[in-house]
Amino acid sequence: MDHSVPHDVGRELAKKATLAAFDSYATKYSEYEPRATWISDYTAKVAMHIKGMSLDGTIDVRDRDIALTLDVPFVLRPFRAKALAVIEREISAWLVRARAGEFT
Repeated sequence: MDHSVPHDVGRELAKKATLAAFDSYATKYSEYEPRATWISDYTAKVAMHIKGMSLDGTIDVRDRDIALTLDVPFVLRPFRAKALAVIEREISAWLVRARAGEFT
């Protein structure tokens, strides 16, 4: 895995937080056309477009962390760390809200 975001809220609540985080990300960064397609209960394929190129990856909600992978074309590699950091920040913010009882 490229990166993971630890959590202590349980898998179901972590998935709800991940869904909310991705929705928030998709709204804030709509110019990149982010989209997520859930291929199983806890795994989503994600994609976005930057500078006319596609970035593809996965989000896997696990028992104690949310694993992120992101395949980036060579020319966009400088953006990879930033993209992962932004995604992690969104997920972490929504995990805080999940711990506060925002999701039931």
